[in-house]
Amino acid sequence: MPDHTPDPAHPHDHAHPHDHAHPHAQAHGHAHPHADAPPHGHAPAPTRSLRLGVAGPVGTGKSSLIALVCRELAHELALGVITNDIYTDEDARFLRSAGVLDPERIRAVETGACPHTAIRDDVTANLLAVEDLEEDFAPLDVVLVESGGDNLTATFSPALVDAQVFVLDVAGGGDVARKGGPGIGRADLLVVNKTDLAPYVGVDVPRMVADATAARDGRPVLALSRHDAASVEALKDWVRVMLAAHRAGAHVPQDPGPMAPHFHADEEHPAGGILHTHA
Repeated sequence: MPDHTPDPAHPHDHAHPHDHAHPHAQAHGHAHPHADAPPHGHAPAPTRSLRLGVAGPVGTGKSSLIALVCRELAHELALGVITNDIYTDEDARFLRSAGVLDPERIRAVETGACPHTAIRDDVTANLLAVEDLEEDFAPLDVVLVESGGDNLTATFSPALVDAQVFVLDVAGGGDVARKGGPGIGRADLLVVNKTDLAPYVGVDVPRMVADATAARDGRPVLALSRHDAASVEALKDWVRVMLAAHRAGAHVPQDPGPMAPHFHADEEHPAGGILHTHA
């Protein structure tokens, strides 16, 4: 293991942007180790981390996508993960057991409520967890925040994350992408996951991607399989580009909002229905 002692030539300001005293700092059940240095040859991050949310329905592969990002990018970026589950720390334990990061860099928030509550309505528990992780392992490049599995309306508050990925999978049905919703319509990236399973579930991946693209008004869509090197590389490139934009101040966090464009089926309509938007 390399020496993870922080470089004194690069002090870091850990002031929190909001007013709270952190009385939990000695009582929240984990020690505060010395900050890990970034990977060899990697310059310290000049700003706080890019906070990247990952949301989507149950079983679409959010944890596996985060594991993939960590496995592929941990050698060049300093990463941390916050997972959300309602009553357990199951996803955090999965990621730790996968060995994709130092286990101390993977922390769990037990929301005790519907997943969207902790990522949108009251982000306090997640925000404190992110800030603690950033302080303990400064400087981090990216902190990935995984939502608990929810429905098509679940999106992150921009008070919690800088950018967000919404994950669908082919096993959930080829028609899901055209049903729309805030995550599908407005997340910074929409991932159509597990494309290698498409032949076994009768899904036309190009059609599903086309439906997703039509619902997103030009925002990117990625058809992903962890077994397909080209799609994995595309995911890595997207993370790199988003991080560069964040550092340059060129990316403005967006609020996907609760009323994104969505599809109303109509068998008599030539296109099978209409895409409905709200002003």
